[in-house]
Amino acid sequence: MKIQGHMFIWLSVFMLAVAVVYGLWSKEPVGTTALFLSFGLAVMIGYYLAFTARRTDTGAQDNKEADVADDAGELGFFSPHSWQPLSLGLGGALAFLGIVFGWWLFFFSLPLVLVGVFGWVFEYYHGEAQNQ
Repeated sequence: MKIQGHMFIWLSVFMLAVAVVYGLWSKEPVGTTALFLSFGLAVMIGYYLAFTARRTDTGAQDNKEADVADDAGELGFFSPHSWQPLSLGLGGALAFLGIVFGWWLFFFSLPLVLVGVFGWVFEYYHGEAQNQ
């Protein structure tokens, strides 16, 4: 993660320079704002990656002598049979279509999004109510 952190920090320096030059040269506020927001995003990601790299063990990507197999292994648990992404995808698509065609469609998509988020968060929750 150390390499990625440095890459984003250097990208943010480049984006800041481009934003300043573009803003002074073009005097166009929308593009200048977008470039400054890109700078802020790159700074946030770079800082997070650099901060996290200091607190974690050195990964295989940071070791110049590492092989590809050194980073192999289990990455985490991923739900094999979840229907919640489908609900979120349909709800999100309807929400964006609601912004385009009319706000009434956005309000019909809200229950799909809420069901998807609630179901995804509590999909594997087995709380105290089930232990009694």
